Amino acid sequence: MLYPRWRAWPVLIGWRLFTATGRRWGLLALQNLAWKEVEPYPLDVLVAESQGMIGYMLAQSLSAQPQMPPVTTVLTRIEVSPDDPAFLQPEKFIGPVYQPEEQEALEAAYGWQMKRDGKYLRRVVASPQPRKILDSEAIELLLKEGHVVICSGGGGVPVTEDGAGSEAVIDKDLAAALLAEQINADGLVILTDADAVYENWGTPQQRAIRHATPDEFSAICQSRWFDGAEGNGGEWLCQKPW
Repeated sequence: MLYPRWRAWPVLIGWRLFTATGRRWGLLALQNLAWKEVEPYPLDVLVAESQGMIGYMLAQSLSAQPQMPPVTTVLTRIEVSPDDPAFLQPEKFIGPVYQPEEQEALEAAYGWQMKRDGKYLRRVVASPQPRKILDSEAIELLLKEGHVVICSGGGGVPVTEDGAGSEAVIDKDLAAALLAEQINADGLVILTDADAVYENWGTPQQRAIRHATPDEFSAICQSRWFDGAEGNGGEWLCQKPW
């Protein structure tokens, strides 16, 4: 969610809300498959559906607040490369968990790829790198007019340069960082339920990174000993060109 700095409400300089929607995409996909009479929608359409649903809910809630400026939801398209190596090795979890004994039947029925998530299995899809926020100019225009902008929910809708949708899910933190760059945002805040990004994650030497300069974080990234999993927000920091 983006907010014009000159109308900070109540005290924030500029802010944006991204939501993790992996389970929602998966549930929409299951709902989609349950109707056997029509061809299922592709994943990019389901991502757009999820983005619109979440944007609507947020806009309704925010618009009800006293003295709130106009709230606008932008269905955000983000360009990805069809040659991104992520398409060859899907790793992004979506949808509910399944028992290991269900894997063979699900993969045969729906053509899914599945991987372990703890002791269970979940569907995985490609998560390519975002290259360009296609709707950044519209977002900037709305901000200049004083709108609160809800955009790029769940990482945005992945499309290729020729305008075709892509069967993928973009990492929401990487999408947020790219949009912040494109619109020259003053700052970027990623809110999660994790208390910190950790160095040496999952080892007895793990250490919470509370403060770090760009040079210090670059050194940490080179060691790869950080938690870049969803919820901790480390990966986008390592990919940011400081």
